[in-house]
Amino acid sequence: MALSAASSTDLVEHKVDSKELVRGSFLHAKRDTVRLPDGSLAQREYLLHPGAVMVVAITDSGQVVLERQFRYPLGRVMIEFPAGKLDAGEDPLACAQRELHEETGYRATAWARAGATHNAIAYSNEIIHLYFAKGLVAGERQLDAGEFLEVFTAPPEALLAAVRDGQVTDAKTQFACLWLQNWLSGQWPLQWYSQAELSAATATATA
Repeated sequence: MALSAASSTDLVEHKVDSKELVRGSFLHAKRDTVRLPDGSLAQREYLLHPGAVMVVAITDSGQVVLERQFRYPLGRVMIEFPAGKLDAGEDPLACAQRELHEETGYRATAWARAGATHNAIAYSNEIIHLYFAKGLVAGERQLDAGEFLEVFTAPPEALLAAVRDGQVTDAKTQFACLWLQNWLSGQWPLQWYSQAELSAATATATA
């Protein structure tokens, strides 16, 4: 049976007023007054986010490309898949290709889209688009100023075990592991496109 939330219109909250709390270089915080389904009023504080991408890059030997990066809010080094935020008006696939190359040095000859996740629905509108990449070609990284991270590879089973054991707690990486596990088992197929096919499609769309 297919699941759907679209018909639950009796749960919708309607904005009555909105106040900006913080507008930084990365995040935008607001506090809205909303009318609840029973007619009463409530406040909702939330973050506006430009959106992001994440890449499950797979080497010719079947290992996945991962990163170690210090995350200041948690005060610890985290293990994650390569990821980054969208620039204004940027196509998610183009962003995925850019971030993979900038952060890891790899370029890929084949790409597949694997859905998206809203990773903090209670207080943010952030969406993260997931892509798989293979046919990797190594190159030089192009990290942003002030960006420090370590790139390494690991067998998928080692990553999945780290998620199981609570060593990898990053929500977006756990979401990607769900896709990775089901793809490897043959349960969730991916539609792969070569870089040449993607470039031709982009050229046609912009002609």
